[in-house]
Amino acid sequence: MNWGHEIAWFFGGAFLTNALPHWLAGLMGRPFQSPFAKPPGQGLSSSAVNVLWGFANFAAAYFLLLHVGHFDLYAGSDIAAPALGGLLMALHAARHFGQFHGGNEPLGKSPS
Repeated sequence: MNWGHEIAWFFGGAFLTNALPHWLAGLMGRPFQSPFAKPPGQGLSSSAVNVLWGFANFAAAYFLLLHVGHFDLYAGSDIAAPALGGLLMALHAARHFGQFHGGNEPLGKSPS
């Protein structure tokens, strides 16, 4: 086990997960929060900016997952790091973006 590879793959999973909401919001023509908005991460960026930001995140994920070490998609030991990175990024995004879109209800509780 090479810890450097595991760390790169962890962040590859995080970048892959982060790419999805930006890419999809942009494809749907909807503004969405991005680091380029004012204030960063809170204001809305255009759909074009989100497509570009999503693409940049896909590119970073591609590099970290497929060009660092020998990543085997079928090896459970290799998939664990990006899966954990993706899960933690998804939970962070749900919490962060939920404050703007009404999705910050505790687990098991539905909005009244």
